[in-house]
Amino acid sequence: MFGRVLEWTRTRTAPMVHVIIAVVFLAATLLGALMLRTEMVQNSFEAAEVKSHINVLTQDIEDDQAKLDQLIASLPDKASEMGMVSKGGTATIDLQGYQQPKDAEGGTQ
Repeated sequence: MFGRVLEWTRTRTAPMVHVIIAVVFLAATLLGALMLRTEMVQNSFEAAEVKSHINVLTQDIEDDQAKLDQLIASLPDKASEMGMVSKGGTATIDLQGYQQPKDAEGGTQ
């Protein structure tokens, strides 16, 4: 078969070098496509693994948040068990009419 191809290239105007270059180019393209497909499949498996890991971590966060909410809800009961008394009202300071003393403007006296 190779002899026929060699004879065909000699009878044609295209030299053998062009045919060899075309075959090498096609083989390189095929290998490149196979390597690219292999890399894409590998990345797909890694993406699925990462997605699974993210789902596990999300579930862990939701579980921890539920525990935290439960602890916050039980905080007043535990405080009263320890004998703590809640403060009746809240204290506020009104600074609307506040003016800085004149002797404090310079920094040190």
